Formats: sequence, structure tokens, C-alpha cells
Amino acid sequence: MLKSMTGFGKSEANVPAFGKVGFEVRSVNHRFLDIACHLPEGFAYLEGRIKKEIEKKIKRGRVTCLVNIIAKQEEKVLINKRLLKEYYFSLNKLKRQLKIKEPLRMDTLIDLPGVLTVEESRNHGNRIWRKLRPLINAAITALAQTRTKEGSALYLDLKQRNEELKNALELISKRFKKVIEEKVNLIPIAEEKAAFIKSSDITEEIIRLRFHINNFKKKLKKTGPVGKELDFIAQELSREVNTVGAKSIDAIISSSVVDMKSQIEKTREQLQNVE
Repeated sequence: MLKSMTGFGKSEANVPAFGKVGFEVRSVNHRFLDIACHLPEGFAYLEGRIKKEIEKKIKRGRVTCLVNIIAKQEEKVLINKRLLKEYYFSLNKLKRQLKIKEPLRMDTLIDLPGVLTVEESRNHGNRIWRKLRPLINAAITALAQTRTKEGSALYLDLKQRNEELKNALELISKRFKKVIEEKVNLIPIAEEKAAFIKSSDITEEIIRLRFHINNFKKKLKKTGPVGKELDFIAQELSREVNTVGAKSIDAIISSSVVDMKSQIEKTREQLQNVE
């Protein structure tokens, strides 16, 4: 089944004891598979794992993924006992020097800079990967489905254009046989006839065009990435049609060549988005 390189997928979930986790993935056309991951700070180590999951289902295109993690924070209160003791002894010494009788209060000491700190920790690692992986696969599956859906539309369009090329070629083939016979009969000298036939004969080009058109049709039905193969065939079609145009000895043939060139150009434009 033909696939497009354009698509989008998204999934998210509230993970118990962790927080809200979301994954977005989108893709556009590209010559090869190019994956870029945007991860929250502290989660860069997940990039390799995410790319492997994407590579299982996507073979070509520029893929951009975004991981959103709003994790629940576990807070831990830390007391700097060494600093607290220094504050305590220094303030007691100052009290004696200033003859202050008021006792030192614990809440006063605790409020002093550096005595209390709150440490925030995030529990991730393998735990978050086990929760994130199903979301990644769900989003990638959604992406693949949109690529397949658009690929179906591309298939119908490319199939129709290929049929148009086939019809135009058959017209050229029939017209060429008629025109070449008429024009050859008008040339009295044998050497001139031979030279004329040699310069204007497009039999070989017609045979090659017919082969490429049939081959294109077969490749359209092929499973897996075929965009590069189809584009190569389209290039060969273009080359052969240009030769037919250069050798054309008839206005109707020339008009059909223009039509074929237009169909091939539009085909190549569509193929830029085929996986």
C-alpha cells in the first residue's frame, strides 16, 4: 500500500504516581528518514529509545517528535546542621558581647539563610519509559494511519495520471505509423527516405515508454517504501518523452507530447511526498 510522508499523531495520559505525560509526532517529506526529538530537561537519555520505536514503522520522511512530561515532584527537606551550629555559637557569642538576655529561638535559627533547603527529585528512568513507550507507539500508529490514508489518495491520483500517459502514448504510436508512412511516400529518393526515417523514427522510444508506464503501474502496488523507485521511473519517462518531442514530425504528436510532459511533471510533484 502506497504511503504518504505527511502525517500527525498524538497521545497523552495521566500516569499514577508520576504526572501527565504526552507524546506528539509529525512527519513531512524528506529524501531519507530524519528524526528529531524534543525532550524535557533531564530526559535526553530517552532519545535513542524513541528513535528505535519510530524506525520500526516509519522508513522515510523528516519526523519531529515532542515529549511533554509534567511530573509530580517529590520534595525532601534538608537541614544544614553544620551551618546551623555555626549560626548558634556565633549568635550566642554576640549575645554575651552585647549582654542580650533574650534566648535564641529555633524558628529564628531555621529562617537564617542556608539552614533549610527543599530538594526536588524526579522519579524517572526505566519507570517513565515503561509508561511512555505505549503512548509513543499509540502516536506512531496514528501517524502511520494518516500517512496510509493520504497514501491511498496519492495512489488513485498517480494511477490515473499513469493511465493518461498510457492513452497518450497509444495515440502517439498510432499517429506515428500513419504519419511516417504518408511522409515517406512523398520522398522520391531512397537515400533521403532512409535519412528521414532514421532522424524521425520513435519506435524505440515508444517501446521504452510503454515498458516504463507498465513498470510504474506495478511499482504502485508494491508493499513498502517505493517513492524513490517511482521517481526514478518518472525521470526515465521524462527523458524518453523529451526525445519523442525532439523527433516529432507532426502537430498532433507534439501536442500529445506536451500533455505527457505535463502529466509526468505533476506525477513527480506528487511523488515528492510518497514514502
